[in-house]
Amino acid sequence: MPRRATAAARARAAPRRALPPSRRRAGRSRAVSVAVAPLLETVDLVRYFPVRDAFGRRVGRIRAVDGVSLAVWPGETLGLVGESGCGKSTLGKTVMGIYAPTAGEIRFAGREIGRLPPRERRAVARDLQYVYQDPGASLDPRWKVVHSLHEPLKIHTRLSRAEREREVNAILAAVGLPDAHLDLYPHELSGGQQRRVGLARILTLRPRMVILDEPTSGLDVSVQASVLKLFRSLQHTFALTYVFISHDLAVVRAMCARIAVMYLGTIVELGDTAAVFAEPRHPYTRSLLAAVPRIGGRRIAQDFTLEGEPPNPRDVPSGCRFRTRCPLVQDICVVEEPRLREVDGRRVACHFAEHSRR
Repeated sequence: MPRRATAAARARAAPRRALPPSRRRAGRSRAVSVAVAPLLETVDLVRYFPVRDAFGRRVGRIRAVDGVSLAVWPGETLGLVGESGCGKSTLGKTVMGIYAPTAGEIRFAGREIGRLPPRERRAVARDLQYVYQDPGASLDPRWKVVHSLHEPLKIHTRLSRAEREREVNAILAAVGLPDAHLDLYPHELSGGQQRRVGLARILTLRPRMVILDEPTSGLDVSVQASVLKLFRSLQHTFALTYVFISHDLAVVRAMCARIAVMYLGTIVELGDTAAVFAEPRHPYTRSLLAAVPRIGGRRIAQDFTLEGEPPNPRDVPSGCRFRTRCPLVQDICVVEEPRLREVDGRRVACHFAEHSRR
């Protein structure tokens, strides 16, 4: 092969470099040009799980994600919150391709990726990465850290061993780990160190978007603070876009420019984080914020607590899904399911959003 062709092929295979500072956007920034297209978009996305009896016969379905439409813009951090079982992790895994969508569309960088064949989906995986709740889940216990970090580069690039070593060392420094950790096995690392190695493994491919599933779960407060600081630094350095899945509202408030609140597989409120925290318009959002501990001052939402547990996603209530727990329920809530609509600069799925003030 001529030398020129070889050089071109190597250039295409090399990892993308971080964007220059003039093109980077911090996760908290909201100055998004209207001309910019969403990096990720879901349209009426559905993911159901079949329920079978002891004989393997299908007897129902769990509506884990049920008609979710949202957009994530380049460079931002979108928070996805809700109680356990609301479908937020299932939504992230469906976008990632871990689960196949039952219906709807997933568009990444303008391309529909929900039903790509495996070979084409692997190409998308370089740009779209997922961080699991368990920091060690992505690390093979048989491999030292150096092997785990070299493996993605071997699969997705044509870099020489020397080039891979330079790339790995640079990424390891970016996540704040010394070179000595390269010779360790996952079980020899703390939870925070495993989290950093997992991030380093992802960043070797220079992705455009990272889905973070409960990224601070199981970490003590001091480690949690350092990990959040690392996320912000990496977002700035590598021009990353985040989807931040968490049940910790304080963390989401600190990290995310926008927030989407999920309940029983649907989005019930979506808007700028500051606006939603200052004036939650959906009763479910108010109840979540009312439960946030406060030291001094008044609560974000006063005297607005829930009763009971969420309904079974196999047997979703008619009308509004939240009506069985909502203190504002009216007759219309039983027969008509509210759709997301614009209310004071955010989208809310509630018949009485204009009246749901703290």
